[in-house]
Amino acid sequence: MAVRKNLTLADIAALAQVSESTASRALRDNPVINIDTRIRVQEIAKAHQFNVNAKARSLRTQKSHTIAVIVLFDAKTQQAISDPFLLEILGVIADELTRRGYDMLLSTSKTTDKDWQNYYLDSRRADGLIIIGQGEHDPRIGQLAAIDAPVVVWGAGSDDDRPIFVGSQNRIGAMTATSHLLAQGCSHIAFLGDVRHNEIELRYAGYLDALAQAGLDQSAALQITTDFTAQDAYLKTQHYLLQRLPELDGIFAASDAIALGAMKALQEYGVAIPRQVAICGFDDIAMSAYCSPSLTTVKQDTQTGGKLLVSKLLARIDGESCDSELLPVRLLTRQSSAR
Repeated sequence: MAVRKNLTLADIAALAQVSESTASRALRDNPVINIDTRIRVQEIAKAHQFNVNAKARSLRTQKSHTIAVIVLFDAKTQQAISDPFLLEILGVIADELTRRGYDMLLSTSKTTDKDWQNYYLDSRRADGLIIIGQGEHDPRIGQLAAIDAPVVVWGAGSDDDRPIFVGSQNRIGAMTATSHLLAQGCSHIAFLGDVRHNEIELRYAGYLDALAQAGLDQSAALQITTDFTAQDAYLKTQHYLLQRLPELDGIFAASDAIALGAMKALQEYGVAIPRQVAICGFDDIAMSAYCSPSLTTVKQDTQTGGKLLVSKLLARIDGESCDSELLPVRLLTRQSSAR
């Protein structure tokens, strides 16, 4: 009986009548390859019980087939990976990397104070980096951009030298949310969030845009600095906002977690939401629809965002060019603001 030959990637490419590099990308479901070609190559590989030998492939390509995902935290904040928004987008990234045949190495800026280029890329611990940019400006991002390293950032773009980013229309979303509160009859609206962070700075700008559009000057703005945790928002609301009642009649929070912390402090003080104070958040984490009252919020498309972070990074690793992308947001009106 003839011994069945174990097919190589070159054999699969020949059977599919494509180049070896095209076959490799098709097996990794790279969207650069035409969908019909991807299906044809994958069906041929399945029919011949062909599986890519990850170890051999790594030796041949000098790739680890691991992507490092770094979450930026302000060292002073109590925010953790358990933050609902972070869990949501990290879950999408992990699923998409698995689907593409990559492992995920998760780190945070609280534990990773190293030279990212040397620690992750030069050492071949990872083929590229996805940075979740909710922290303060980190100079290491610019350093990686300067050497054209394979890095993609979730967050907000800026005018300085940065890598490719994927993010949401933060300014537009914040303007829409604040305009909604104004339309509900609010005239003294507080902004809760730390404007030192890229995305929050844009959300604050959108808040100011809405006030200006309503004919209110900047003296009407009230910005209270909070970190990304509900606990800090709860304490800051107690210390700074309760004294402003009953004049205070609206709150735009830079995240749902901040909004929920503020809501708890107000409710414990006996404030009726939304009759006395209307509240709007940003993110649309799962619990925002199920708290009482349910939270009006600006929804970010984390499903599309997580998938784009992976696809753009893998394209960069393959030497392809790609552009940054801002995703649309939409206001979800719920009980916390509906008067």
